[in-house]
Formats: sequence, structure tokens, C-alpha cells
Amino acid sequence: MKNKRGWIEIVEAFFAVMLVAAFLLIFLNSSNNEADDFSYEVYQIQISILREIQTNDFLRTDVAAAVGPLPIGWNDSRFPADLKSKIIERTPNYLECVGRICSTTEICKMDEVIEKDVYSQFVTIAATVEEGEVYRRLNLFCWTK
Repeated sequence: MKNKRGWIEIVEAFFAVMLVAAFLLIFLNSSNNEADDFSYEVYQIQISILREIQTNDFLRTDVAAAVGPLPIGWNDSRFPADLKSKIIERTPNYLECVGRICSTTEICKMDEVIEKDVYSQFVTIAATVEEGEVYRRLNLFCWTK
């Protein structure tokens, strides 16, 4: 009878150690992913905004019909006002977002340097205007306020 009691205590000790180890692994893993969760959230917001613009015929035509040389920056007077309003309207209060319209063949980057983590997503916009099929790239840059 004593021999069986010893094995039960060994099994109980083993499960106690495994329970503590599992708790520590879960705790350490969740604390490391907090920053990753925020970037995932920002990317999801950006993708949502860009998809809404991409599927809206009026906004898509605004992007394609923007005149003048590319790229067109956020503060440029040629940047479509309705597009700017849509981006501002859909941006959460804790983020600052700006857009930039570029050609599909060039590197599209921000005009200014931001000393924060900047999250960037882009979408290709295709529309038919008077000149024919037009392809442009709309980049969205976001950072925390």
C-alpha cells in the first residue's frame, strides 16, 4: 500500500509542475504579443478603409482622375477632397492617417519623417476615365497620435 501512495505523490507533483509551467508559458507569451496585437489592429483598420475606397466607384474615379504629375501627397491641393474626407472620417481617434496617390511602378513613401512607428498599407485602384483605363496606387500611412 505504501508503494502505491508514493507513485500517486510523484504523479501529483508532476502535474503541479506542469500546471505552473503552462501558466508561465501562457503569461510570457501574452505579454510578448501585446505590441503585435496593436499592429494587427492598425493593419485591419487600414485594410478596411482602403477596401471601402477601392469598392466605391465615385472615390475610385476621384483617384484615377487626379490631374498632374504623380505622386500626389496628402497636403497637395490636387489630392481629392472627398477621398481625404473619407479617410479622416474612418480613422479612429487614436490614429493619425494620411494618404498618397502614386503610380503603380514607383516607390510610394511619405513626404515627412515621423518619429513614431508608421504602419503602411496600399491598394491598387483601377478605373475607366476619359483617357481610358487608369491604374494608380493609394498608400495609407498611419501612426498613433
